[in-house]
Amino acid sequence: MPKIKTNRGAAKRFRRTGNGGFKCGQSHKRHILTKKSTKRKRQLRSPATIHPSDVRMAVRMMPYS
Repeated sequence: MPKIKTNRGAAKRFRRTGNGGFKCGQSHKRHILTKKSTKRKRQLRSPATIHPSDVRMAVRMMPYS
C-alpha cells in the first residue's frame, strides 16, 4: 500500500490536540481592523477548535497527525 498524502492546505491551518480534536486560527482578523474593538481583536488571537461535525473531514485530510 502506498502512503496517503497529507492535504497541505489543511496541514497549514489545523493542529491536532491531545484529545483528538483540531485547533485552528480564528477568522476576521486580517483587515478592516479599525472598526473592531480591542477586546474583539484580542479574543480573535486565541485558537479556536473545529466543530465536532468537521473533525472527521480533518482526520481524512491529515492521516498522520
